[in-house]
Amino acid sequence: MKTMLAGAVALACLSLLPGAASAAAPAKLGIGLILATGPEADWDATLLRDLDTVAKAAPHGLKITAKHVDGVEGEKAKDAMELMAKSGKYQIIWAHSSYSDQVKALKDKYPEVLFVVVGSGNEGLGGNVYFDYKRAHEPSYLLGVLAGRLTKTDTVGVVGQFPSEDVNDQINAFFEGARSVKADVKRKVAFIESWYDPAKAEQFTNAQIAAGADLIFQLAGSFETCEKASIKCFGNYVDQGARTPASVVASSLISWEPDLKWIIETWYDHAANAKPYDGNVKEHWFSMAEGGSGLSGYHAYDDKIPAEVKTEIKGLEGKIDSKELVIPVDLKVPVSD
Repeated sequence: MKTMLAGAVALACLSLLPGAASAAAPAKLGIGLILATGPEADWDATLLRDLDTVAKAAPHGLKITAKHVDGVEGEKAKDAMELMAKSGKYQIIWAHSSYSDQVKALKDKYPEVLFVVVGSGNEGLGGNVYFDYKRAHEPSYLLGVLAGRLTKTDTVGVVGQFPSEDVNDQINAFFEGARSVKADVKRKVAFIESWYDPAKAEQFTNAQIAAGADLIFQLAGSFETCEKASIKCFGNYVDQGARTPASVVASSLISWEPDLKWIIETWYDHAANAKPYDGNVKEHWFSMAEGGSGLSGYHAYDDKIPAEVKTEIKGLEGKIDSKELVIPVDLKVPVSD
């Protein structure tokens, strides 16, 4: 009896030691998502797609459920986050745009909630706030090399959303790639000043075509305009060649799977092992080699692109993955020639 009592006391003491698990391993996880636009925008759609994939994989055997609130800003975004946090149903709140002001007002009030802010325009807050980024400049560079090899007018264009850091880096890398194989290529740049506006995207695409661009990197997504004008374009975030094969040569791709796994693992370590949150102040992003971004196939253009060009792209991709070739993160606002 004394031995059993002594063992129980010892176990109780161990449970008080720093770092000791304070609760049984969790079986469920709720994730609340705040989206600036919604599933119609590829930035948001890719997150929903990849969250579904990760949830089905059930890391740590977790039953993962999610809810998203779309198209909210300012106080409405803050209110949506607070409702999620207050409900107790959501242990992770993923704010998928420039929401650090709203998160700053809530993070100390809900210290057990892990908050995530994503992309440019945010502030690294530390503690229970994690600062995620998505950089697709590496595959954008490869698209630029393709553009430089394929252009017949020696003029290539980009139609972007806003001149923000995680748009600028892609555009500058694209032009860097084009000029690495054709030094005198002319650049055309336009921003629609919206995360999603098909009418403006069409307007600015037509302006670039009129200015002589015969290959356009479509960050804003007006692929049908390229098709109508019988010019080539490149997709962004998702494999647009499967949707618009007549005009899309290839696409830069993004995946949120490594980001989601990082955040879920961080939350699980806190919930199961009482590891304190230690949110990063500087943005964290996953490279192409780490699965954060990639390059699509060529679809209908597979037989139209010269074999030596495809071999060149494949070789450059391998050099980027091995870090033999490092694509700089250039954040300056790009301008037209």
